[in-house]
Amino acid sequence: MIELTVARAACIAIVMSAGCIGGAYVIAANGRACIGAVTEKPEVFGKALIPVAFGEAVAIYALLISLMLVMGM
Repeated sequence: MIELTVARAACIAIVMSAGCIGGAYVIAANGRACIGAVTEKPEVFGKALIPVAFGEAVAIYALLISLMLVMGM
């Protein structure tokens, strides 16, 4: 049904790998800083959670792009 070439499959693997590794790095770096900020000032919890959500969005966008590549869009 859907025929993938080797180059296309490699491109999909690179997109997913880079997106997930980048998202994990952002979550780890920002999560550590956010935990430190929340321990000092608990009222900044909502503001501190936003950078972590951006890291998750990077991984979700990588998933969407790889699905678009698989479907041939």
